[in-house]
Amino acid sequence: MFISASAAETEAAGTRLAEKIQGGDVLALVGDLGAGKTQFVKGLAKGLGSKDVVTSPTFTLLHEYQGDRLPIYHFDFYRIESLAALRAIGFDELVFAGGVTVIEWADRFAEAIPSPARWIKFEIVSGDQRRIDLSTFV
Repeated sequence: MFISASAAETEAAGTRLAEKIQGGDVLALVGDLGAGKTQFVKGLAKGLGSKDVVTSPTFTLLHEYQGDRLPIYHFDFYRIESLAALRAIGFDELVFAGGVTVIEWADRFAEAIPSPARWIKFEIVSGDQRRIDLSTFV
């Protein structure tokens, strides 16, 4: 666990984590609005060699990014209303497609998250400070 003092530090944490990521990994991100989840994914995508612009998939539910090393499937469960809706957007197929699956608001449908997903918790400490718990990677 560590405290990020800025959006840039949160992004850098994602970039560093990309070095440990392997095909098939699932990252389940949890935290309030503005806690740094999407900023972290920006760094992860950058670390995996993606040149794509990373944005929150809140309204589209899923963004796909091509990395040099692995594709990234970036889900957002915030607006998904049911497990049936989640399955309808292809979650089950993509989570086992060999890329990296990153899920914001993963706790909304925790039962859909495959084991052994890596859970990462983001908390707003104050202002720009965020507490990021990467203990599943230790």
